[in-house]
Amino acid sequence: MARSTLQLHPHKEPAVAHPAATLLLLRDGAQGVEVLMTRRSPTASFLPGAYVFPGGRVDADDHQAHPLARAPGAGGRYRTAALAALRETFEELGLLLAVQADGSPVTHSHLQELDRGQALYPQLHSRGWSLSVDRVRMLACWTTDRSVPKRFDTAFFAAMMPAQQEPVADEKEQFEPVWVRPEDALTQHQAGNFFMIFPTIRTLHWLAEFEQAEQALAACTDDEPLWNSCPRGGMVSGQAQRFMEQDLPYAELALVCPSGQLEHALDWQHERPVPLLRHLHRLTAPNASVMTGPGTNSYIVGDAASGYIVIDPGPLLNDHIERLLAFTAGRVKAIVCTHSHPDHSPAAQPLAQACARLTGQTPPVLGLASAATARATAQFTPDRALADGERLTLHDGEHTSTLRVLHTPGHAANHLCLILEEDGLLFSGDHILSGSTTIIDPPDGDMSAYLDSLDRLAQACEKDGIEFILPAHGHVIGWAAQSIAQLKAHRLRREARVLAAMRAVPQGGLDDWLPLAYDDTPAALWPMARRSLAAHVQRVEQLAMF
Repeated sequence: MARSTLQLHPHKEPAVAHPAATLLLLRDGAQGVEVLMTRRSPTASFLPGAYVFPGGRVDADDHQAHPLARAPGAGGRYRTAALAALRETFEELGLLLAVQADGSPVTHSHLQELDRGQALYPQLHSRGWSLSVDRVRMLACWTTDRSVPKRFDTAFFAAMMPAQQEPVADEKEQFEPVWVRPEDALTQHQAGNFFMIFPTIRTLHWLAEFEQAEQALAACTDDEPLWNSCPRGGMVSGQAQRFMEQDLPYAELALVCPSGQLEHALDWQHERPVPLLRHLHRLTAPNASVMTGPGTNSYIVGDAASGYIVIDPGPLLNDHIERLLAFTAGRVKAIVCTHSHPDHSPAAQPLAQACARLTGQTPPVLGLASAATARATAQFTPDRALADGERLTLHDGEHTSTLRVLHTPGHAANHLCLILEEDGLLFSGDHILSGSTTIIDPPDGDMSAYLDSLDRLAQACEKDGIEFILPAHGHVIGWAAQSIAQLKAHRLRREARVLAAMRAVPQGGLDDWLPLAYDDTPAALWPMARRSLAAHVQRVEQLAMF
């Protein structure tokens, strides 16, 4: 966990999230699935004028209403929320998923007996009616993000629209019930004519994947949400934008603004370093490409009092070197290269020389020398080799920052990673990337060494309590140990596909196996995938698997 004293924003306790529930009522329209939505009152205290699914807070009476639920096991641990969703749908739209005492469904004519202005549960009890919780499917759970003053922990359910009933808005909380295709709602929202909030939008994106309502319901569960999300917000092109846990910027927002402040700009820019913590900045080189993503991330650890350590100074781009020099005022204690590839190490010596001209002190260039297997474009000789387990330390008078070296061959024979021990951060170089897998290019790249290094990093994450990974390309990665486990599983699944391709065409070669093993990868990326394929084949042959 990053030290609180080095966070950019003070801790702010989020508002309590109140239990709530909502219901997606579905039907099959002429052009596919339709969902029932309503417009909230323009004077509502929460989301005025927004189009939503019917629902609201879980009340105390919902906890006492379990005997009114049909089917004793239905709903599981979300039964109370399911009852609240059914009750709110009745109060807001006059729709009721319920059965009479004989098990026959409640229809529009039966609903005329009920008074929507009175409590629902006593009316059901007096008639012997039961709520059809068994017809409700668990979809997801959304918690309002931490930056919002009024928050809800909302269970989203889905069910088929009850037959022989028609929605009638209460004209107090809800107006204008409308059946809409998810795609149409999203299009209207994009045009500015159908205001919705982030959880509604993402739920509609999910629903749009299905052609029929029953397919969507079948994808839901009895008791387990398909996802459980508390979104985080950041600034994109000056506008607030929310992200779910699986979205690439999410972990960076969790590191920079753990209390949910809408302060962090996510736009990739190259002119100035982006602050991640008080003693940690990222300057992205302007070398964006298919291979480098938005560019190579140079990380700057330290401050004016402690001096700085620059990790991966990047390619030989004078503007980038000048920006590193200007930000640090040349007070660089060391320059570390995670490996020798041309988008990481060429700027090291020019930066060191520029610091010397400015301050009279030449920072050492540290790392591991390139092996004999390295390509001509990846030759590198450091001023001093970093030992495995070696520590580099900065002091600012109040804080100590310790970078521990881990040798991690695989992507390159001379690859290393760094752990910022006091803050639980892993600088992964190219060993772990955000949103993509790194290329393993023999002979300097080695798949077995790469997987062994992944295991070593996973152990370090568990031992050192590392939460965040800072890659050389892309945003900060969260859930470090879990992310590494998923990455290794992906590599092993790819290896299984490679082995299957080799067995299918036993007399073939890389060009024969490539379209079989990477048929889930765009053909435009096959030239790069071919390198990793060669690494997989090498490993398969070394292990005598083929």
